[in-house]
Amino acid sequence: MHIQIIAVGKLKEAYLVQGIAEYVKRLGPYAKVQMIEVPDEKAPETMSAAEEALVKQREGERILAHIKSDAYVVALAIDGKPLSSEELARQVQDLATYGRSHVAFVIGGSLGLAPAVLARAEQKLSFGRMTLPHQLMRLVLMEQVYRAFKIMRGEPYHK
Repeated sequence: MHIQIIAVGKLKEAYLVQGIAEYVKRLGPYAKVQMIEVPDEKAPETMSAAEEALVKQREGERILAHIKSDAYVVALAIDGKPLSSEELARQVQDLATYGRSHVAFVIGGSLGLAPAVLARAEQKLSFGRMTLPHQLMRLVLMEQVYRAFKIMRGEPYHK
């Protein structure tokens, strides 16, 4: 299976970089993992709605440039459907079983995802109603992807 994590912005915090690297290493026996960071759009603290839309559009174009045509796209969005770890594992297993072995998880920037990215996504996934920093969300996502593979294989970890 090929897992792509496409995220806006560059990780700067060493602890997050190390944590993500650890999960990429742990996932090695199960899947090929590719982390793609697209540059965030420089924007002032206060913006009009039109300026915010332009920022999301430009970031969205950068994201879409990395999504392959055969990828099953999962957009992380606060208004998405929440899944348990077991449900995520079942979904990943089903995708692999039915020939959708390329999964792209997309994490937007501080303003969220562009409408074009959401339109390309086959699923919107929520990790809850709380807002998490998008840098931290990468680590949380990697842990859950790893947990999903452990659950799928019936290996101890998820208890």
